[in-house]
Amino acid sequence: MDAVATSSTPAWLDRHHAAADRLRAAWAGKRWLRLLGFGVLGLYFLFVLVWLFFAAGLPSSEKLLAYQPPLPSNIRGVDGQPVGTFARERRVELSYDEYPPMVIQAFISAEDKTFFSHGGIDYPGLVGAVGDFALKKATGGSRARGGSTITQQVAKALLQDDEYAVSRKIREAILAFRLENTLTKEQILELYLNQIFLGRNAYGVQAAARAYFDKDVTDLTLPEAAYLAILPKAPSNYDPLRQTQRALDRRNYVLREMVNNGFISQSDASAAGASPLGTIRLGSNAKFREVGGYFTEEVRRELLRKYGEDAKAGPNSVYAGGLWVRTSMNPLMQDAAAEALREGLATFDGGRGWRDTGLSIDTNGDWRGQLDRAALGTGFPDWRKAVVLDKGTISARIGFTDGSTGTLAAGNAIMPKRGGGGSAYSNLRDGMVIIVKQVAGDNYAIRSIPEVGGAFVAEEVRTGRVLAMQGGFDAIGASYNRATQAQRQPGSTFKPIVYYTALANGMTPATLIDDAPFCVWQGAGLGNKCFRNFDANYAGPKTLRWGVEQSRNLMTVRAASQTGMAKVTDTARRLGVGDYPNYLSIALGAGDTTVLKLTNAYAILANHGRAVIPTIIDLVQDRDGKVIFRTDNRCAIMEGRCNAPDWDGGAMPRPPSRSRQVLEPQAAFQMVHVMTGVIERGTATTLRDLGRPLFGKTGTTTGPTNVWFVGGTPDVVAGTYIGYDQPRSLGGAAQGGRIAAPIFKQWAQAAFKDVPPTPFVAPKGIRMVRIDRVTGRRVFGTFPVREDPKSAVIWEAFQPESEPRRTLRRAGEETELADAAAKAAPRRKAPPRPRDQAVKPAEPAKAQEDFLARQGGIY
Repeated sequence: MDAVATSSTPAWLDRHHAAADRLRAAWAGKRWLRLLGFGVLGLYFLFVLVWLFFAAGLPSSEKLLAYQPPLPSNIRGVDGQPVGTFARERRVELSYDEYPPMVIQAFISAEDKTFFSHGGIDYPGLVGAVGDFALKKATGGSRARGGSTITQQVAKALLQDDEYAVSRKIREAILAFRLENTLTKEQILELYLNQIFLGRNAYGVQAAARAYFDKDVTDLTLPEAAYLAILPKAPSNYDPLRQTQRALDRRNYVLREMVNNGFISQSDASAAGASPLGTIRLGSNAKFREVGGYFTEEVRRELLRKYGEDAKAGPNSVYAGGLWVRTSMNPLMQDAAAEALREGLATFDGGRGWRDTGLSIDTNGDWRGQLDRAALGTGFPDWRKAVVLDKGTISARIGFTDGSTGTLAAGNAIMPKRGGGGSAYSNLRDGMVIIVKQVAGDNYAIRSIPEVGGAFVAEEVRTGRVLAMQGGFDAIGASYNRATQAQRQPGSTFKPIVYYTALANGMTPATLIDDAPFCVWQGAGLGNKCFRNFDANYAGPKTLRWGVEQSRNLMTVRAASQTGMAKVTDTARRLGVGDYPNYLSIALGAGDTTVLKLTNAYAILANHGRAVIPTIIDLVQDRDGKVIFRTDNRCAIMEGRCNAPDWDGGAMPRPPSRSRQVLEPQAAFQMVHVMTGVIERGTATTLRDLGRPLFGKTGTTTGPTNVWFVGGTPDVVAGTYIGYDQPRSLGGAAQGGRIAAPIFKQWAQAAFKDVPPTPFVAPKGIRMVRIDRVTGRRVFGTFPVREDPKSAVIWEAFQPESEPRRTLRRAGEETELADAAAKAAPRRKAPPRPRDQAVKPAEPAKAQEDFLARQGGIY
């Protein structure tokens, strides 16, 4: 039987081969098919090339996952309360879950109702936008309409590119695809709600809720959420004040879209559509009151030095890093410092006439915006910046930054213009920016920014933390911080450095120094240099204490000469006041320094000679709460013992001291104790009724060009000065006790209002001895009258073995002890003595001295 031939090839393979044969035949025989294939292949390669070209430089998936929007730095006071922000973009970052569903629904309805279903691109919208773009390009029309999804808007924000070109749209589309493949829809929407610009310098919905309604997003009503949802396209087109009806129409459109999308009912939309916009005025939504313009500006400068300005400088930059900064500012003391210094400057400058601000704007345009941007600070809270809109014969209409107007009567601007030239009113002109104060209703009176400058600093004694810093009248438009930048002659406030050096080198508060003419030969070319007192009089030999209390120049230069100027300038260097040559004029404060440096020197004296460094920042945290800087880093060097999780059985760990000893503690205390007399009986008696232990020193420089006061309590030291920025005479009657000390007093009344008095504590070894305040001699049997600041007997501080001693009879002289005993005991007749018997000199009172040493002195 013949064999039957069969095929071993599967049928499907035969069909595949047959199809391939037909395709090869068609490819070989039909030219149009070959052209179509090459065209498709070419388009594919073109697409790849375009993708690679435009995708170059776009953020990678890893960068998209790690992306964090720029956040402002938040500044807090010593009590943790917000006092300011550093922001170019006002933004508060929230998580997706923190946004109410109503807010999310409003934005989706307004911007991208298919957001949760599309893949990043709205193709119909994109085609329409491209067609509109081509038409507008061909006809030279206006800008084409957009066709971006929420994802594309996020991509645009990430690109930070607003170029009006197809290339930018292509890059947006590529990045949108990458976003959709990398992030979830919720993550993309979170970025959008935190990133989008909504006007009023508000970036993100939370910041906008504060800017327009002074609310958090969780407190927004339906119409408020719908209004915010219309702003992403063009916030200025829907300004609630200038474009009210347009904003209402667009808001109601969003409400209708929410109904169409099933998010709200028709009745809810109707009720919301009938309500007004309800927005607040621009600038009236401060969540917290900005405090300490000069202080926060100094903080900003220090942060810029540490971390840089923007995101290019690093992840912790000032304007993008979202830092949380705890400063040492005490808001109560800072407010009191600003108020006291402004009052002092205004009082001194008040009788010198009105000063033109030198600023003007065009009132025919947007004068409100121009006025708001004018760099001029008003200082006092009840002073306002205004512009002259229309000046008449008897009154002028003035406008304010909020758009309101008022009246300035000629009778309320009668003060003469400084330098002559009529009254203030006669010098007003339309468009001039002025300062006014409300007097009644919409009537205002003109005010003038003081020409004289000054500064104030308060510092914590134990740590050096700066509690308050005011560098002038107002930081707006005048960021020059006189507290840290102005180099001024300290005058007599330098004298405690001289007298401390004298006390550390053998003198005592009871040492007699001659208040008499003192001249120094300076060489053949210069001749004699003769010093003089402020009142040009002399008092003869007086105690060192009296010389400090009465601020006697001749006693100061004589003490410096006897101690040695090299030692005085060395003390100044150790205190950080300055590096000066060894000239006697330096002893009278002829060398330049700053208020901050001199105040810190007084803090070191009050701290028993232990050095402290003035600081304004306590700690800095990044946006995640991690501490990246801490001024007090003592725990960091304790190898974990400071924050141990449990007791290790050893002694309680003691953090090392933050300071080192730079002065003799006993001499430092003596100097502080002597300066309490300046308050009690000296040049600063105006402070005596503050009713608490105080020390300090006034200062007046030659001219006088500067007036000073520096002093304080055992816990807080403050310093202030007043003087023109270009030094010139303040007037013959200007003195530190009359001008600077009252500024300190006004500050102290507010700063120490609820603070219990603290006594000055003497360091170990100091001996408090009763002396005659005038002669410096030791007193027995009488005690000081504490209620009388001019008591004849006072307690004086002496270093061991330096206090005045009782002396025994020497060469026929009676001792104070013998005199007292003779008066107390009945008179006795001395026994006869042979005429040739010599009088034996008394032995040194060695036993008595040993007894005094064992007892620690007589108190």
